[in-house]
Amino acid sequence: MTTAQLTLQNVTRRYDDHIVLDDVSFTVKPGEKAGIIGDNGAGKSTLLRLIAGQDRPDNGELTVVAPGGVGHLAQSLALPPEASVQDAVDAALAELRDLEARMRRAEAGLKGLTDAALTAALDAYARLVARYEARDGYGADARVDTALHGLGLPGLDRARALGTLSGGERSRLALAAALASKPELLLLDEPTNDLDDRAVGWLEAHLRAHRGTVLVVTHDRVFLERVTSTILEVGEGRVRRYGDGYDGYLAAKAAERRRRLQEYEDWCAELARNRRLAATNVARLDAIPRKLPFAVFGHGAFRTRGRGHGAMGRIRNAKERVERLTERPVAPPPDPLVFAARVATTEDRTPQAVAELTGIRVGDRLHVPSLRIGGTERLLITGPNGAGKTTLMRVLAGELRPDEGTVSTRGRVGHLRQEETPWPPGLTVPRAFAHGRGGDLDEHTDHLLSLGLFSPADLRLRVGELSYGQRRRIELARLVSDPVDLLLLDEPTNHLSPALVEELEGALTDYEGAVVVVTHDRRMRSRFTGTHVELDAGRVVQLQEAGVG
Repeated sequence: MTTAQLTLQNVTRRYDDHIVLDDVSFTVKPGEKAGIIGDNGAGKSTLLRLIAGQDRPDNGELTVVAPGGVGHLAQSLALPPEASVQDAVDAALAELRDLEARMRRAEAGLKGLTDAALTAALDAYARLVARYEARDGYGADARVDTALHGLGLPGLDRARALGTLSGGERSRLALAAALASKPELLLLDEPTNDLDDRAVGWLEAHLRAHRGTVLVVTHDRVFLERVTSTILEVGEGRVRRYGDGYDGYLAAKAAERRRRLQEYEDWCAELARNRRLAATNVARLDAIPRKLPFAVFGHGAFRTRGRGHGAMGRIRNAKERVERLTERPVAPPPDPLVFAARVATTEDRTPQAVAELTGIRVGDRLHVPSLRIGGTERLLITGPNGAGKTTLMRVLAGELRPDEGTVSTRGRVGHLRQEETPWPPGLTVPRAFAHGRGGDLDEHTDHLLSLGLFSPADLRLRVGELSYGQRRRIELARLVSDPVDLLLLDEPTNHLSPALVEELEGALTDYEGAVVVVTHDRRMRSRFTGTHVELDAGRVVQLQEAGVG
């Protein structure tokens, strides 16, 4: 019988009045590689901290069986800027460093011992050495160097202060050290952040070869597909387990939606059937005279229609069923996201251009001699950080005036920004959704709920109480609510769950207007069809199709 590596039974964790995890139960077997997914703020990092023993549940029982150690990569290094690279490595290798120190003390303690005391001390020392060697402690520092090389930081000086490293470099250092500790249970929180495609490929290969158990929080769908065999979806305080990897998760989610739709259609059909049954029997009852000739019954006088007539019972039963059904309604699944387009055409039905840039220059950040975007054209903008991608999007959106050149746009532009919109924190979710729009708030609220991006319980929350991912959902909801001619999406997959990203991609596929996308998402880039423009230092360095001059 296989012992579970990890078991949660009825675990609840709350912060003040907010319940993050509610009565969560699941198990993870030794050697499993599980991806933890969900919206930003759903409780994924909280779950990892509980498993790592850095936090405690308010209720329930959590059991971790990992004699080979637990390694935890948080999203940020908990060390001061004056600490050194070596300090960060030692912190990640703390279990191995402790084992090594205990070995040295045990070795020193052998001196002067004889007979039974020496035998016992040698046995204890041998056990420590066996544990150390089982985790290949002697090769830990070499593994740090190997991991740093694979993650794009070869030859990093161990004496260098952490404050002199960029955020991305600190993240890669922490990841390299966590991997080098070679624990039996490895917990990784967003390890692909700040990694380029080559470094992510190295990490994927390393984790596939890792013999221990891995739990990894990530939004990277390609990573999930290549590394994980199990998906743990965190949302609304619950954790749901899906087998057969990421493909199995997608298949299960599609089946869930079909089941919910069938249940809703069955409920609608049953409600309509009982309403028809009640109406039909009322009509039949009305057609029967209140008095019938007694001749019908073998007598000559009239007889009053009985109140116990069969139609009366059928009417009563049908109305009771209607009442029960309406008291327990079945909600339909949310409507799929849809981007509505307003494609204007010329006299010969050719889609009109929606944007034209000429001689654009924004300081040293952007220089585009010319750019024309047709009414149905699709552009994918890529390039390293600081290449000018977001600057170009802001120019197209009319939010940034260039130092030189002209910008001409036609129609309505929809812009999903990479940075947060500065909402007034006191706005509720429905009021933020309806902000700046006319109409009735109740109608806006009904429309918001139909999108499935928020639950009824979320409507009472204020923007200041929302996670970044939830605030991102407000922006997305506003974007799909009105037709636009040009859709600008700047890192649209950031902070959204993989399931919602899949739905977003489906909406983009059906959108008939012009689209410009900036994304690091590997899956979205691989599926994109249209013009590919690469920027570097604000200039176009590569394009695959016509569209940029």
